[in-house]
Amino acid sequence: MNPSRRTFLVATTAAALAPALPAAAAPRAAAVTPPYASYWYPDSFPSGSPGAGITWRSLKSWTAAGDPDLAFNAASVPLAGRFTPTPANTTARSGQARVQALVSFGPTSANPAQGSATADSYALTHWAYLDELVFWGGSAGEGLILAPNAPIVDAAHRHGVPVLGNIFLPPTAYGGRLQWTRDLVQTDASGHHPLADRLVAVAAAYGFDGWFVNAETGGGDTALGTAMLGFLTELKSLAAARGQRVTWYDAMTVNGTVSWQGALDNQNQAFFQSADDMFVDFRWSASTLASSGTRATQLGRGRYELWAGVDVESNGSGTSVNWDAIVPAGSAHVTSVGFYRPEWTRNHLPASRTPGDFHTADDRFWTGRSLDPSRPDGTDPWRAPAVWVADRSTVTAVPFASVFNTGHGLRWYEKGEVASEAAWNHLGLQDRLPSRRWVVRTAGTSPTVTLDFADAWRGGSSVLVAGDPDQPVVLDLYATRLPLTAGTVVELTYRTDTGSVDVELAVATAEPAAAGAAPPYTYLPVDAGDGWSTVTVPLTGLSGTVHALGVRLTATAGPVRWRLGAIAVRDTVTTPAAPAGPRVTAASGGDLRLAWDAAPGDVRHYTLHRLLPDGTRRFLGATGQRAFFLTGLQPEQGETAARFEVRAVGELYTASDPVTVTHTW
Repeated sequence: MNPSRRTFLVATTAAALAPALPAAAAPRAAAVTPPYASYWYPDSFPSGSPGAGITWRSLKSWTAAGDPDLAFNAASVPLAGRFTPTPANTTARSGQARVQALVSFGPTSANPAQGSATADSYALTHWAYLDELVFWGGSAGEGLILAPNAPIVDAAHRHGVPVLGNIFLPPTAYGGRLQWTRDLVQTDASGHHPLADRLVAVAAAYGFDGWFVNAETGGGDTALGTAMLGFLTELKSLAAARGQRVTWYDAMTVNGTVSWQGALDNQNQAFFQSADDMFVDFRWSASTLASSGTRATQLGRGRYELWAGVDVESNGSGTSVNWDAIVPAGSAHVTSVGFYRPEWTRNHLPASRTPGDFHTADDRFWTGRSLDPSRPDGTDPWRAPAVWVADRSTVTAVPFASVFNTGHGLRWYEKGEVASEAAWNHLGLQDRLPSRRWVVRTAGTSPTVTLDFADAWRGGSSVLVAGDPDQPVVLDLYATRLPLTAGTVVELTYRTDTGSVDVELAVATAEPAAAGAAPPYTYLPVDAGDGWSTVTVPLTGLSGTVHALGVRLTATAGPVRWRLGAIAVRDTVTTPAAPAGPRVTAASGGDLRLAWDAAPGDVRHYTLHRLLPDGTRRFLGATGQRAFFLTGLQPEQGETAARFEVRAVGELYTASDPVTVTHTW
């Protein structure tokens, strides 16, 4: 990337929050370190010694068996299939431009593997518009090859989005060494590229989907360019055999020099042909994108395999973009779009920012100024993805449930009660969230709809509808493809905080008549008592497939604050089996590493509690992985051993019986 527009990450210290468990008396170590996201150099290291908190590792020396943090970093959610419902507006298209995001979720080193004890995190939720996520980062002083951590992969996969690790060979101005490029492309005695094999093995072990290759170290020659092409060709071949992808960044040319083209041309065409996609540098113009799309087609490739880079790191949704050069409103899209650093939606906010502040900015970025993808604002200079790309959904099987958990929160809630006052983030605990936020249909005054963190049924957030509506309001929730049986029911958990509201479940068993039209809902009455109420609604008289779910709210006294805490679609209720073999794998003072064996069947995540001497339980955290790091534990008064419980939680948020592990102080 253009060095003048790049931000390089420095090592910072981060405290890991919660995720993972190990079994009986564990060896005591001098120190038990928290697990972090993994990063490597290809082979050789910089001169000198690493800085505080940084560990220099060689990818060439990596093995899964020798990776102490693999249990914490391996994703647990397979990549979900998804479908495209009838678009929410008449300008959003499917089968044309796609969306890629290059996101730095944290520093290269000391990036917690399984969340941390703060709600201030980039909790990306608008997955419905994304086609590829790149785990951006790397620096000359820490490491150049980054594997995405498990929470990010789990959240993305749950929404059908593949995640790529990042290979970053920095410009020399930022510490890059040409030797690292040579290390990456080295061959063995048989002419194969051992680092290509190692990269594919890492992605397979960690459960992510491939690699983004960004070679920006200058000073190379044609021999190095030829070696890079051979490496990339073998990497793609090995990756394809494992269902992985490779994206090339427009920097190195076939001559081995670094010269950003801002186009697909004869300087980078060979690399494009040896990869699945190419990120086109920000130097593009309307004419170079047009010629690039034409060239891709002539090569027998698709023009939407080119990501036109849009740098939003500095100005986010205030960035000036020649949208008509990429996604014109009146003709076919020219190429796809690659957003560089959309985490601006968090980073530009003051240090006092709240999760609500972040989601407000993030909704503006992905949905547009109207904040309703069914009613895009045609005067908005920021052409948000919801305006031009159709959203997708992965809600295709029963049972399905959501508590609208965004993957971070100010507290942790269980059944409407505060289970922990500690702020937290763990993106892997994020639910499948509504893809269209927020479609509000009314003939009168529209209320505001937000993901709210002041209260929740489970997790850290709920949907809050607030305002003084004078006509019925229909809120679209989920586009689905859920098969109906005679026993299918929908459960809603909600609460009216102020005012009075009549609630109806909205169910559509067919698609809207046209793009931008409302689903053909049937409305079923829902009755509830005071406080949080869970109401079961039989779908009597309906058959076929559920295509959309929503709610209709009619205020009978206002102003109204109405909160939706959970939704579930099920035929029966099942309880998951318990995990097995809980154990302490490492311990030092109050720092523990725990692990357990997987519960059989489908598991949404695992929860961890501490059993206190008075018989009460203390919530410690949750994770999709089978390992958990705890820090700063102290003996309770009179306690000689700490006892921990692990439970498996199923799709419907039913929990298994606990398994217990004890740690002697």
